Amino acid sequence: MKPPDQLEPTVFVIFGGAGDLTWRKLIPALFDLSQDRSLPAEFAIIAVDRIKLGDDALRRRLHDGVNQFSRFGKAKAAAWNQFAPHIQYQQGDFKQATTYAALGRQCARLEKHWSAKAHRIFYLATPPSMFGEIPKYLGRAGLARDREFARIVIEKPIGYDLESALALNAVLAASFAESQIFRIDHYLGKETVQNILAFRFANPLFEPIWNRRYIDYVTITVAEAVGVEHRGGYYDQAGALRDMVQNHLMQLFCLVAMEPMVSFDADEIRNKKVDVLHAARPIHRDAVAQSAVRGQYGPGLNPVGKKVPGYREEDGVGPESQTETFAALKLYIDNWRWQDVPFYLRTGKRLPRQASEISIQFRAVPHRSFPPEASLGWQPSRLVLAIQPDEGIVLGFQAKYPGPKMQLRPVEMRFNYRESFEAPSPDAYETLLWDVMKNDATLFMRADQVEAAWRLLLPVLEAWSSTQPGDFPNYAAGTWGPEAVQGLLAQQEHRWPQPAELVKPGGPPKIKTRPGSS
Repeated sequence: MKPPDQLEPTVFVIFGGAGDLTWRKLIPALFDLSQDRSLPAEFAIIAVDRIKLGDDALRRRLHDGVNQFSRFGKAKAAAWNQFAPHIQYQQGDFKQATTYAALGRQCARLEKHWSAKAHRIFYLATPPSMFGEIPKYLGRAGLARDREFARIVIEKPIGYDLESALALNAVLAASFAESQIFRIDHYLGKETVQNILAFRFANPLFEPIWNRRYIDYVTITVAEAVGVEHRGGYYDQAGALRDMVQNHLMQLFCLVAMEPMVSFDADEIRNKKVDVLHAARPIHRDAVAQSAVRGQYGPGLNPVGKKVPGYREEDGVGPESQTETFAALKLYIDNWRWQDVPFYLRTGKRLPRQASEISIQFRAVPHRSFPPEASLGWQPSRLVLAIQPDEGIVLGFQAKYPGPKMQLRPVEMRFNYRESFEAPSPDAYETLLWDVMKNDATLFMRADQVEAAWRLLLPVLEAWSSTQPGDFPNYAAGTWGPEAVQGLLAQQEHRWPQPAELVKPGGPPKIKTRPGSS
């Protein structure tokens, strides 16, 4: 990272600056960057929100968030006292031109004080209903005019479906060039997600076998042990497919399946990811039942054995809600590399444990030369890219057990970030905010990628919206989803692998010796 004296002055404007995202993620990330000396020497954070609040009151609230969520732990007084004066509050209505005029004047005053032109980063930490409004006002106020110095950052969801995504992208494009738009997906800021590119393309060992000849199938799991928590109102309008599959899992899908890039240029990488979505086999409306499974959790137990309510009993959720809290898909990519290799994606809430991982299941050897008694525990080789809560890579393969007899047993080679580098991984928002400052869009979604993902999922959304599930809730909290999800893989005698586990707290991830169905 550049030292701060080499970074140009920057103004972070956070719409929704008094909200939860700012308190829990954005300010802790910016504070941590400041502790790493990764912010410009001249920077300001302008929090814009509707409520009446003074600078001091806002700083006290944000200080509490930093103490809870900074990766450095509770902020030292000297460090906070150096950081806090950079935070300012501006009260204003997001749909009033006067708010943006005042914002422009404040940015101009800062530039005059610094005697330098500043990069202006407009971050929309607001409800999605404002995503289509704020860019219009920024454009009318002339704050988006400078393509080199003005940027806008927008959180998911990018639309509710294809039609709304197209409309939102049109609104953004009316005021900002595509090069100024940063559609953020915090999953792409995680170290292991970024390491997929390094693992595949910086090492000659795996890329030659990264294809249909050697890989049997791929599973991508993003499992959450928690329920909807305080997001019941939002989640009941979204569901698992919109909330997780359309963005997070689609990003992982693209990174695993993309072709090698010519360079590390942002658009080159994003082109390759879009190519994956264009090559994905369309899901026909009348075949959705064979390609997708949905579920909703009922009462059950959490990972520590405590009773938890069903989804329909959560705050903000209707007693007859038909919203899915679990979604699984089977996808194919019609190209030379992946033809007829199934990719299985699943995500859900109130599952037995938190786990985000990609599992590459290699094909079995074409002929087993060993006697049957030598291979009672035989498993084809499997590669696991563990993303969270523990970051690492695990390769499972067969080896001879010590002794005079020829007996094969599954063994593992493991790479763990904490053990290998002895350095904490930065929070995903730190990585992504740093990239926005550098004007590096590599890890951000482009308009055509967002739209291609919606097009792929549109038949599933339409089929699910037109037909009520009828059996909700269909899995108990603390289980691995509805029984029907096993059928997605059973058709080809495939099985969901157990997610990687730790040998001990803080230790490396470990693959279950018997994969079985979860």
